[in-house]
Amino acid sequence: MRIKKKISLGIGLLFLLILVLSVVSVEQINRLASDSENILKNNHQTLEYVKEIQIVLNEFPVSKNSFLVIEEYIEKQKKNITEEGEEVLTSKIEHKINSLKKSPTDSSILKSIQADLLKVMSLNLDAIQSKSSVASRTSVKSILWISLLGSTCFLIALLMLIKLPGNISHPIEELTESIKQIASKNYSQRVNFENHIDFGELAKSFNTMAKKLNEYNNSNLAQIISEKKITETLVNKVHDPIIGIDKNFKIIFANDEFLSTSSLTMDQIIGISVLELSTINELVSSIMIIESLQNLDDNTFNDTNRQIRLNRFGKEFYFDKEIQDISYTPLGKDEEELIGYVIILRNITKYKELDIAKTNFIATVSHEFKTPISSIKMSLQLLDNDNVGSLNNEQKKLLKGIFEDTERMLKTTSELLRMTQIESGKIQVNLSSVNIKEVMQFAINSNMRKAELKRIQIATNFPNIIPTVIADPEKTLWVLSNLISNALNYSSNNSKISISSVVNHNNVIISISDTGKGIEPQYIDRIFDKYFRIPEIQKAEEGTGLGLAICKEFIEAQGGEIMVRSKVNEGSTFSIILKRHS
Repeated sequence: MRIKKKISLGIGLLFLLILVLSVVSVEQINRLASDSENILKNNHQTLEYVKEIQIVLNEFPVSKNSFLVIEEYIEKQKKNITEEGEEVLTSKIEHKINSLKKSPTDSSILKSIQADLLKVMSLNLDAIQSKSSVASRTSVKSILWISLLGSTCFLIALLMLIKLPGNISHPIEELTESIKQIASKNYSQRVNFENHIDFGELAKSFNTMAKKLNEYNNSNLAQIISEKKITETLVNKVHDPIIGIDKNFKIIFANDEFLSTSSLTMDQIIGISVLELSTINELVSSIMIIESLQNLDDNTFNDTNRQIRLNRFGKEFYFDKEIQDISYTPLGKDEEELIGYVIILRNITKYKELDIAKTNFIATVSHEFKTPISSIKMSLQLLDNDNVGSLNNEQKKLLKGIFEDTERMLKTTSELLRMTQIESGKIQVNLSSVNIKEVMQFAINSNMRKAELKRIQIATNFPNIIPTVIADPEKTLWVLSNLISNALNYSSNNSKISISSVVNHNNVIISISDTGKGIEPQYIDRIFDKYFRIPEIQKAEEGTGLGLAICKEFIEAQGGEIMVRSKVNEGSTFSIILKRHS
């Protein structure tokens, strides 16, 4: 018999017995209540009435008021007659009371009444005794029935308690232990109750599942998923936000740090296009992934805007973006195939905060230095003036050295101030239509004295007509002047530098070439970095390593480009590209 049927029959029978027990108990209790009520209500009341009449009769001779009380109790007794012969005795007593009323001093009548009252009392006491016996028998019978039914219910419940839990729990305990073994990757585990009436099918299904898991675990797929799980765990342990997308730009994974930073959940992003998500989420929008993905070149990202700024909880966070394309070579093919991209956001907030603090410090110090240095320069110019006083040759040499050092310090502080403006984002570009030929000529003129001192020839090659360009004249002049000054610095005496311009489609290209030592290939990519100076050159030439970095920032802020070509021992050519005015 199945457990379900056993439980149904057991509980049904138990319920039926409890119902019978309840009915029998109620019936027996009602009987006991009825018998007790008969004893207490009827016979007891009669005894009370007789007692009250006797009390009144004890006041012999009886007064008129007392006869009224006796008649009242006689009337009550006539309504409370329950026993055989009680009615006749009550009538006699009433008749004799009337006779006593006529002859109040007749003691014989009084004695006769008292004798009849005793008979009534005796009759009710006998009745009470008899009814008490009936109640006792009813009580014994009730206890017997209730005990019998209660014991039966107890035995059935005990039987179910002993047999039923074991029938259910033993297979479940075995199944639980087997599941634990399976969870511990012991896929050879099996359960042994396939012949159980109720759990046999479950046992067969479990054993089939364990067999399939064992086969699966021995397959390559299990190894792949295991490696995937390890990779996911490692990615989640990285403290930088990471997100992966397929070649259709749909998100396929994201680590916990990315979810926390973007305030998104896995359900909200998996399978969603980044093009769609970027319109509703600040982090995805800040990544500028749409622009990067739509400007692919040979399956790689051409992403120049690597730094991301994000405002969260009232604080600025900075991330350095790295985008890596993922490719693989399909079986049977020779060429790699793009399958997606991984974007890593390295948290550089603490470094950015230090950089900002450094920038503010340099800006403050440079600003404070510039005023006294300018004052020193003015004082030196006054000292060099013969109207102030004459100086001997030795003093003039010292004054010239001090003046050159002052010029160098003033240039350094100016460059530091410009760089702090660039780093803090306070640089302002005033674009307009500019006659670039005039700007180039002004830059040449400002460096002419240095060229004459080193006897360097400045050769120019400009077309007759150069179109105007879109530029900031002041910043463009500074860039050209700085590039020409560098060319003069790194060229030997009695040499030549060349300045040329070419109109190319929508651009104007200006090139400044020297015949110096040139730049070694390993330094080409770093030449525009802040504070970088080529090791061999920095010993021979004074400078801060900021000039070219400022040039790059100024030109790119105008929408242009700056580049360098160089060969060792042949010289270098710096070119700037500006957009022509339409």
